[in-house]
Amino acid sequence: MHQTSNEDITKAFNKNARLYDRWMTFFERYVAQGARGWAVSKAYGTVIEIGVGSGLNLPLYGPGVEHVTGFDLSEKMLAIARRRVAEKRIDRVQLHHGDAQALDLPSESADTFISTFTFCTIPAPLAASREAYRVLRPGGVFVLTEHGRSTYPLARALMRAIEPLIIRVSAEHITRDPVPYLMGAGFTITEVRRGGPGGIVFRILARKDDPSGGH
Repeated sequence: MHQTSNEDITKAFNKNARLYDRWMTFFERYVAQGARGWAVSKAYGTVIEIGVGSGLNLPLYGPGVEHVTGFDLSEKMLAIARRRVAEKRIDRVQLHHGDAQALDLPSESADTFISTFTFCTIPAPLAASREAYRVLRPGGVFVLTEHGRSTYPLARALMRAIEPLIIRVSAEHITRDPVPYLMGAGFTITEVRRGGPGGIVFRILARKDDPSGGH
């Protein structure tokens, strides 16, 4: 199977930036209903968002969020996000070009790490999970919503068959399960829910344990 690179992701999302919000509106209406709102509702304190994209999450963060730092590889997606921030007068937000696998952030500097429909595109998901673990303070949470392999055998087989084409077109791995990568990075998984058609939508909470017993 073709292995994606940061260059593949940048090319795909720069090309598709103009249509991205339209696609996501359709996907979330018929497949991932409520998943984005669920993820953002779990955020608190200092937040790092990878794959911030066009900024769809940014207007949704509540008063419990002190600051959001968003990263994305696609400058065209970031341009849309910056327009959204300006038009909606969203404060507490900084947007940067950056790689989820190697973030220019100090260790133990965030309370919440968020990925909504981004984990599927990352070339090295274990590296990104380790970066999340490094950046989070003890007791911090990694919140993910993602699409992945179906719980139905026939649907899984079909997804595996078409995945190489999807990867080449949009740099997305449609059968990826985030949980093993998070566990491999040291996270404790506290919640996994499956929903959507064929159970392809993941809602995951993972915690960086606090040796002191704090929260």
